[in-house]
Amino acid sequence: MKGQDHQTLIVLDFGGQYKELIARVVRECKVHSIIIPGSTPVKELKKMNPIGIILTGGPYSVYDATAPHCEKELFDMNIPILGICYGMQLMAYTLGGTVSPCNVSEYGDTKVTVTKKNKILDCLGGETITLMSHTDYVSRLPEGFETCAVSRDCPTASMADEPRNLYAVQFHPEVERTKKGKKIIRSFLYDVCGAKGDYNMNDFIEAEVKRIREQVGDKHVVLGLSGGVDSSVTAAILAKAIPNQLTCIFVDHGMMRLNEGNEIEAAFKDRALNFVRVDAEDRFLKKLQGITEPEQKRKIIGEEFVRVFEEESSKYEGSFLAQGTIYPDVIESGANNSATIKSHHNVGGLPKETKFIGLVEPLRGLFKDEVRKLGKKLGLPDELVQRQPFPGPGLSVRCIGEITKEKLDLLRKADAIYREEINKAGLKYDQYFAVLTSMRSVGVMGDFRTYNYVLALRAVITSDFMTCEKARVPYPVLEKVTSRIVNEVQGIARVVYDLTGKPPATIEWE
Repeated sequence: MKGQDHQTLIVLDFGGQYKELIARVVRECKVHSIIIPGSTPVKELKKMNPIGIILTGGPYSVYDATAPHCEKELFDMNIPILGICYGMQLMAYTLGGTVSPCNVSEYGDTKVTVTKKNKILDCLGGETITLMSHTDYVSRLPEGFETCAVSRDCPTASMADEPRNLYAVQFHPEVERTKKGKKIIRSFLYDVCGAKGDYNMNDFIEAEVKRIREQVGDKHVVLGLSGGVDSSVTAAILAKAIPNQLTCIFVDHGMMRLNEGNEIEAAFKDRALNFVRVDAEDRFLKKLQGITEPEQKRKIIGEEFVRVFEEESSKYEGSFLAQGTIYPDVIESGANNSATIKSHHNVGGLPKETKFIGLVEPLRGLFKDEVRKLGKKLGLPDELVQRQPFPGPGLSVRCIGEITKEKLDLLRKADAIYREEINKAGLKYDQYFAVLTSMRSVGVMGDFRTYNYVLALRAVITSDFMTCEKARVPYPVLEKVTSRIVNEVQGIARVVYDLTGKPPATIEWE
């Protein structure tokens, strides 16, 4: 987010699973936020000039020798601080209070009663439902603090030292299950930190366009365009910033959904960029002949994609390489000393051996919901901006067994019918798609016996794609989808619905 002149709130990370959610809620309140390690020295924090700091939760007991801590001087910076869960216990422990194991641990929805109103709890009224998740609690408050809320089993559900602008809650206000939780965070931002609400996507576009122009100058930029949300929005903002200096290489591996390649090409044909569509379907299918093992299919497709992109991009030696890296990729890959959750291929800079002269990452500081908002402001069509997650190997991981053009075409048609009927019914699921199994089943069409493929339908509800539950698609919709598929897609004899959640299953079948 370099070059933007706005207020910033720092989220100090102590290993909490909701750190990204905290940062996103802050941004929803129109305040810029960044996540940095809880061990960051106070002198570095001062240089960032934050309007406030939020301490995240974490899976530790603050009194354990290996638990993460912060410098005591953090609380003498004269900057408002909000501690959440472990962050509350850390605040109390560091300032001389006592943290003890709970007699009764609290997990899940918990009623909290406000005993003393203050600037962040005024919005709650007398009682509210919160999400608790703790096995320790603050058993003795630090000097200057008062108890502000309690629950049945926690005598200190919230505490505050208002003259010093130090506030803490044992529950998680950042999650939807805490009623009015986002209002607590908003109150902290505006009533305690004095936020101006100066962070928005219009300002981002203006600042990022300026930054891109300064970085690139009169050089050329090459982007591997997959048609996904991140790469599409990257292409749109680059085309706005450096018109006619961008080449988008779309490697069409032949495993896109029905008409998807044409839709991607149409979305960018009138923009100030060079759109290159590489028809590599035959090349990929030849590599996949006889291959049935899922991981092997993925590796072959990934490696072949790199080869095709390298061949095409070699025509633009001396250019910058653009990537659709977003903020969660950076956080999860352990950038800026954060804990590594999982490595992302697009984090870590340019490869050692490359003909590109630099890396351009316009979305590196944005969350996915912000990327979608940015895409709409840049005029991208909804079918791209609101595109469901779609794996890089495409329909190959939804076509069980060996990949052939015949099977892909069957799946494309069936999948299109399913998605069309879900949309016509006005149903909103986080992901839904069809899977062509490798199994065949006996059927009857007219007076003739058939022996054709079994197709599976899948629809899930999830907030993070780490877990999911089955979507309860209404039977009339499933009946209509089934009827259309077996009548309109010759080669499919039977349709089934996948009822499995994650865990134990994954969302994709392969």
